[in-house]
Parts: sequence; structure tokens; C-alpha cells
Amino acid sequence: MSALSVLLPVLIIDQLTKFIVFKNFQPGESLPVIKNIFHISLVCNKGVAFGVFSKNIAGAAFIWISYVSVIIIIFIFAFYKKFFHKGRPAQVFLSLILAGAIGNLIDRIRFGCVIDFLDFRIWPVFNVADSAITIGTVLLILQMLKQRKH
Repeated sequence: MSALSVLLPVLIIDQLTKFIVFKNFQPGESLPVIKNIFHISLVCNKGVAFGVFSKNIAGAAFIWISYVSVIIIIFIFAFYKKFFHKGRPAQVFLSLILAGAIGNLIDRIRFGCVIDFLDFRIWPVFNVADSAITIGTVLLILQMLKQRKH
């Protein structure tokens, strides 16, 4: 499985779902899918994960942090090809992280915030890109721990 075969579908799904929600909801509007459990809620997140630092750091700083993160991940792909050759799980995990980082960077550039909409009511509102970053990071850490044991 190549990096692009993971990155492109995740990025497309992320941007498509954000587009649909952004076009059909007003900021703060919420639609119960499963009442009191899961809602679709449009939130413009100016901070990082879960709105942290939304009032303390300027939006431009987050754009630059996102750019640097994307460049670092691309750098890892470019210079550690032996580790990330075709079919290696780490390549898939890093592709998830990169897709999420690019998806949220696109939002920051276009809207000045990240479009979040998945609202489970017991957790801060998030999006597909956030999920990809979280899943990719957890799986990459587990893979690294597994390799370290061997």
C-alpha cells in the first residue's frame, strides 16, 4: 500500500465532509443523529486539538506550525525510504498523520480555523483529519514499541 493510496482518500473524505457541513450548517448549529450521544455540530476551531490555545496564539502561528509539521513528515518519507518502503505499516500510519495535517492546514488557510463537526457530546468536537492524525499517531507509537521489543 503506497502513501498516496492512504493520503488521498483520507484527504478527500476530510475535505468533502467539511464542505458538506460548512455549506449546510451555521456556526454553532447542531443536528442530533443519536440524541444526546452523537450530533453533527459546526464548530470553527481556531486553536489546536480540542480548541486548546484558541485565545493565546495567533492563527498565523498555527498555519506556520502546520506547514512545518507537513514538511517534517514529507522529509521523513523522503529520507527514510528504507524504513517506509512499500507495504510497511509505518508508511500507512505516517500517511494518515500527513493527510490529517494537510486537511487541517487547508482549513486554516481557507477559513482561518479548522472546521470540526463530529460531536459525541462527551468529547470535544472533531473532524476526519483529527481522527486520522490520532489513529495514525497511536498506531505509529504502538508499531515503534513493538519493534523496540524485538
